[in-house]
Amino acid sequence: MEYRTLGRSGCAVSSLCLGTMTFGVETDEPGAHQQLDRFLEAGGNLVDTADVYGDGRSEEIIGRWFASRPDDVTEPVVLATKGRFPRAGDDSPNGAGLSARHLTRALDASLRRLGRDAVDLYQVHAYDPLTPLEETLRTLDQFIRAGKIRYWGLSNFTGWQLTKAVHLARAMNVPGPVTLQPQYSLLARETEWEIVPAATDAGLGLLPWSPLGGGWLSGKYRRDQRPAGATRLGEDTERGMEAYDRRGTDRTWHVIDAVQEIAEECGVSMAEVALAWVTARPAVSSTILGARTVKQLEANLRAARLHLTPAETAALDAASDPRPADYPYGELGVQQRARTLPATGHRH
Repeated sequence: MEYRTLGRSGCAVSSLCLGTMTFGVETDEPGAHQQLDRFLEAGGNLVDTADVYGDGRSEEIIGRWFASRPDDVTEPVVLATKGRFPRAGDDSPNGAGLSARHLTRALDASLRRLGRDAVDLYQVHAYDPLTPLEETLRTLDQFIRAGKIRYWGLSNFTGWQLTKAVHLARAMNVPGPVTLQPQYSLLARETEWEIVPAATDAGLGLLPWSPLGGGWLSGKYRRDQRPAGATRLGEDTERGMEAYDRRGTDRTWHVIDAVQEIAEECGVSMAEVALAWVTARPAVSSTILGARTVKQLEANLRAARLHLTPAETAALDAASDPRPADYPYGELGVQQRARTLPATGHRH
């Protein structure tokens, strides 16, 4: 396992992160604890959860894992959680958002479920257009001063939202974000148009979620056969952003073919290739793995040992290019923003 820093912070994290959205939903508690144990055995240390995962059950399961293991076993864990969205059944006016009121209650509830005095990374789960960003930043600063969190990050922010948060924090002289958690994979490269450059400019580390495109890049789906059986799309073909009819485009199958070709040449799984590609992208601190079982986790952890060659990376880049319109993100727009110095000078 390789280690990197969380953005410009001094906190070191493993290049692969254990995502826990399945805990308490698709993965029972014994299975979740086995995943946590195996992840640490493999050298992983970043564990990511959220207050809405399993309606709090993910945090509770992690909390009981901490309580049942010796301190020297759990000490390496860099623990991350999130707040912003309402819990199930909470439709109250202040039951969601990034206000001081909601975030304070959300963080305190997360700490109770986790059985911790503090979390290492607290992430605002999405932008809130109703709460002044100054209020959110003051609240996060107070969390740090109170010792409840050590760093804070963003999740699902766009480029302009990220940049506003970074520069407003500097203007207010409060700690700024250290990470951004975006959707990022060979099937979701639009992130590179504005979000990645904004994060790179600000020194934020990326924590890509859904690096396998909701399972598509693992090779489990076929072009001529609709999903069935014990898979996420087999149980619900219209599930979320990875819905079969939404994602099953010609471009998707073209990318899958390219991943499969490189996997066969390297003698590894398609998931390893897809994970190795995103983990090697600029500014990535740690790639979030989401597994139902220990067996799936084991397969994904092998990606830590795979380093694609420049030729393999170029082939995947070409196959997955989202091919934006000429302006502002396509070739003409990029040329307009580019500037180079002449190779030689002129003497007078």
